[in-house]
Amino acid sequence: MHRTTGWTRCNGTVFTHLRWLGILALAGLAACDNEPVQDIADSHSVAAIAQVDGARVINADSEPGNWLAHGRTYDEQRYSPLAQINRDNVSRLGLAWEAPMDSRRGLEATPIVVDGIIYTTSTWSRVRALDARSGKLLWEHDPGVDRAWGKKLCCDVVNRGVAVWQGKVFVGTLDGYLVALNAADGEQLWRVDTLIDRGKFYSITGAPRIVKDRVIIGNGGAEFAVRGYISAYDADSGKLDWRFFTVPGSADGPFEHPELEQAAATWSPDSNWQGGGGTAWDSMAYDPELDLLYVGTGNGGPWSHYARSPGGGDNLYLASILALRPDSGRLVWHYQTTPGDSWDYTATQHMILADLEIDGRQRKVLMQAPKNGFFYVLDRATGELISAEKYVFANWASHVDIESGRPALTGLADYSEQARYVFPSAAGGHNWQPMSYSPATGLVYIPARDAGWVHNEAGDKWFEFGVDNLEELAEGQDIPPTRGYLKAWDPVAQKLVWQKETANIWNGGALATAGGVVFHGTATGHLYALHDESGEVLLELPIGTGMIAPPISYAVDGQQHVAVMAGWGGPAFNTLGGDEALLDFENAGRLLVFELDGAPVPLPPPVAPRGPVPPQPELTTAPETLERGRLLYVYNCGGCHGMYGSTPMLPDLRLMTKEKHALFQDIVLGGLLENAGMSSFADELSEADSDAVQAYIVSLANASRDE
Repeated sequence: MHRTTGWTRCNGTVFTHLRWLGILALAGLAACDNEPVQDIADSHSVAAIAQVDGARVINADSEPGNWLAHGRTYDEQRYSPLAQINRDNVSRLGLAWEAPMDSRRGLEATPIVVDGIIYTTSTWSRVRALDARSGKLLWEHDPGVDRAWGKKLCCDVVNRGVAVWQGKVFVGTLDGYLVALNAADGEQLWRVDTLIDRGKFYSITGAPRIVKDRVIIGNGGAEFAVRGYISAYDADSGKLDWRFFTVPGSADGPFEHPELEQAAATWSPDSNWQGGGGTAWDSMAYDPELDLLYVGTGNGGPWSHYARSPGGGDNLYLASILALRPDSGRLVWHYQTTPGDSWDYTATQHMILADLEIDGRQRKVLMQAPKNGFFYVLDRATGELISAEKYVFANWASHVDIESGRPALTGLADYSEQARYVFPSAAGGHNWQPMSYSPATGLVYIPARDAGWVHNEAGDKWFEFGVDNLEELAEGQDIPPTRGYLKAWDPVAQKLVWQKETANIWNGGALATAGGVVFHGTATGHLYALHDESGEVLLELPIGTGMIAPPISYAVDGQQHVAVMAGWGGPAFNTLGGDEALLDFENAGRLLVFELDGAPVPLPPPVAPRGPVPPQPELTTAPETLERGRLLYVYNCGGCHGMYGSTPMLPDLRLMTKEKHALFQDIVLGGLLENAGMSSFADELSEADSDAVQAYIVSLANASRDE
């Protein structure tokens, strides 16, 4: 379903009532304050809408006013050459305009800006095109994702954005489709099913990338033990060109491509072959000179190495960086960051390509700060490990051996026989929120965190919440406080240069600019502008809405703008204590665009108090049934409603009335609220299971009433 605003069709040609497409203008901005900027062109016709190709992305620095690809350039540096907004004047930044996204959930998209039009996504894979000058909605497309698909997601109904190529806009949908839209009006041109099994819990949350007329897309779902793969589709027709499976489907084949035979040798013959994990759900980068496509792969499914591959083995290609030929999908090299992963230590985090002088030599490098807490610098031509050092506290490994490239395990993370307090947590020292790299400073800016996770073989603990023997588990270790940071990291010296502490660990991505400013949004609803060399706070702009998305910068009509999607959510909103006091204002999803001398940002309404826990049904359930209900709740409910009964955005189940409790089976098993996104769990839970979950929720409510 799509809706068009302000467009008219005449004999198959699209025209705009305001004729503003005929005067589009983007620019490269000089470093002086408020200097007028010469427009690149004023002759863009409707037929030329979104005409992005490989040459244009490769030469993106020649049109710095656009943001043509996910990381702006193929190297994914997320560095803007624009400098009109700089250290001297960024304190004057204010709101140019805002556009509502009709969402109270997490917004993760990187907006794409092409010739005066912004293309972005909201929740449930909805796509919108807006006038980059005013925020006027030009068209929107809703792919109609079945709200029942929500239960197949680990981490909220999010989407990280679109790709734009030769007049088309491409989006991956939560329910596994890759969709091509007409960039002029949002009409669907083609749709293909990317899933190998629609019965399994697959999804797409990542943004497609386009290389050599191929749309590259991966899938999510490793938490649910699906089998990972990355696929390439023809941008014109949607025809599948190639597919690379990241893990083998069995010990002895058949193998879909030769690399899987090598991988199978790293799995125990008695492995759990139901899926294996390794989903390629986010990061990619491309080097056109080497003609290598880099893809990061995810965690094992199930998490526990002992359950997944009882006889041991590295389990390729889990938690790995893959270098593939974009024409064929064949593997050139791989590097595994976490062999035998047991901790959800994905290598799907943002990768940056750069040329650095290291030990007197110019090296073509790939940089990544994956979940496991080590910052890696690799030779991107060969996969050789150049260096790896801890960028956050990590107790699972002491160091990475440079010769073998393997981590040296400490034994402190082995939970095969007892619970362990492991750092980093499963949220990682760094997650999907993009880093940025400034060639001016040589620094990488990492949205990072120190946080631990209690792992046990039952898999029923999240972070450290609900653990009553945390001090015992932490004994003898110098455990840091739980903190979020933006860290400026020197990748050559492999050391911290500065860091800005944040009040929460789940914040936004980073943007570095030629103006000497790094932009970063936080969970608490503040947009920071920081001095890129020192970390000095140049501006702290309250916007009220928490941010997890990365900012971008673009220019139109000679004016530089900074834009960010605001809307807090994702996997951590329901596990980090779940305290409704975390958010002061309603989680009003919106696209915010800033400029020099703009207006104050209007704050959303304050969060309304939730009120006391109401009287609950009588609880006569046996302790063993309550424990079973707790486990079922953790596995099936906590991911959305909070592990211990509360979440800032979704319903706090402790607040259910007796009347709502009377409808519990109809909701959980009958799908009474499926249209609202509460899926039926009839395929996962029996009536007795549902009763046990309900009893556990009542026990949580009673405990809250007694506090």
